[in-house]
Amino acid sequence: MLAVLPAPALADALVDNVDGITLDADGKVVRFTGLVLTTDGKVVRLLSAKDKRPEKLDWRADMKGRVMLPGFVDAHGHVMELGFRALELDLSGTKSLDEAKARIAAYAAANPERKWILGGGWNQEAWGLGRFPTAADLDAVVADRPVFLSRVDGHAGWANSAAIKAAGVNAKSVSPPGGRIEKAGLLPAGVFVDAAQELIRKAVPAIQPKERDVAFVKAQTALLSMGITATADMGTTVDEWLTYRRMGDRGALRVRIMSYGSGINDTVRIGGTGPTPWLYADKLRLVGVKLYGDGALGSRGAWLKAPYVDAPRERGLGFMTDTVIRNLMSRAAMDNYQVAVHAIGDAANAQVLGAVEELAETYKGDRRWRIEHAQIVDPADLKRFGQHGIIASMQPVHQTSDRTMAEARLGPARLAGAYAWKSMLANGSRLAFGSDYPVESPDPFAGWAAAFTRQGADDQPFGGWQPQEAVTREQAWAAFTQGGAYAGFAEDKFGRLGAGQRADFVIVDRDPIAASAAELRATKVQETWVGGEKVWERK
Repeated sequence: MLAVLPAPALADALVDNVDGITLDADGKVVRFTGLVLTTDGKVVRLLSAKDKRPEKLDWRADMKGRVMLPGFVDAHGHVMELGFRALELDLSGTKSLDEAKARIAAYAAANPERKWILGGGWNQEAWGLGRFPTAADLDAVVADRPVFLSRVDGHAGWANSAAIKAAGVNAKSVSPPGGRIEKAGLLPAGVFVDAAQELIRKAVPAIQPKERDVAFVKAQTALLSMGITATADMGTTVDEWLTYRRMGDRGALRVRIMSYGSGINDTVRIGGTGPTPWLYADKLRLVGVKLYGDGALGSRGAWLKAPYVDAPRERGLGFMTDTVIRNLMSRAAMDNYQVAVHAIGDAANAQVLGAVEELAETYKGDRRWRIEHAQIVDPADLKRFGQHGIIASMQPVHQTSDRTMAEARLGPARLAGAYAWKSMLANGSRLAFGSDYPVESPDPFAGWAAAFTRQGADDQPFGGWQPQEAVTREQAWAAFTQGGAYAGFAEDKFGRLGAGQRADFVIVDRDPIAASAAELRATKVQETWVGGEKVWERK
């Protein structure tokens, strides 16, 4: 006869002695001093100072009175691009063409074994150049091997003559649909906008899986160090999905990833008949598909209803006809993939809104149609964002980085619907904030401060740019946490600290509710915990 052993008493864990701050499901600030969690990393309850602590514990951590916040959720980023930016040539922050050329020359000298020099982060607007850089500019620095560098927003690439030759591009080459070859007379000038980048990329040597793994670890460390415990990955390729799966299989996946496949083909190849289940204890899920409606303002690829003020012959690039966008969105929706469409210009936003309005008649239920960026919107279209459960997935740091460029591209009369965060909320749309890293730094504190001040780190402009569109400090925080989770159908998993949520939190060096905007920007993450496990610590 078998002896029946008593079942062991289930114990909890306790993170105690914290200055805890979170938002509840209604967006109200909640303060607490202790966090009880299960041994598998879910919140049981929050404790106040007067609440009795559990007696039987599996483990206890004393935070010594430090500030605890829920982990941040970046609603729009590019995980692998962030990692490769750390490994490749990074031109971010360069203030002139000469500074960029010096950095390129130094990188080329330090990496003689690289057959191609790849990287990105350049921005001719920050250089005050008044034009795009050229192949000749690059040839003056590196002429012996191909160079191809992405613009900061990823919507243009800069090639030297060796890269153009290697790709077989010449005077007879024509701009593909949704792209533009910048020309000097009949010859390619060196910059390839949007879809035209593929003319060069097809010649770039394939990236090996082990290189992808290294890039992922770089990206994951960067995100965790800034307090980001979950992120949407916009435009996941099959190779990138396999990288995430390798990390998960090895137990090395720490950050949570809500994946949106790169177009219909890659999405279906990853998901098959629909979104995947959550994998690796809610660390990875294919949620939907990422589509591109237009380009970016910086490269004049954003599709506008009226011509650019500083380029009267151009209105940007619409990537899809009305029929094509409806067909692609319908193809995704029929298999219950969530649809996220990049739209920056007012014409692109209007096109996506029209497609949603038509498709919502067929595809009912909780679809959470996403419009990514929604930067320049015709004021007449703002109310349309509040219909059919549309989510405005926006990046506050774009407003502070792009405001002078937006003024130059559009003129003051067309800015009423630009970066219109408060109007989005007022009209009933859901806000989800992110950074669009590596276009911008993934630092959520910079975005949080920008959202309620409409100012950059230099405190300019005085009083904020278009200050009527600022949101409150709490609304901005919600958009960087709960908003990002909701936008990815993950609000029951993470985004705040409350019963049943994953215990994803950060320990920081100050109270962000009491901090000035400058102090908020200076906030440093000291520890990052995901699922009740410490995954990063400042050394």
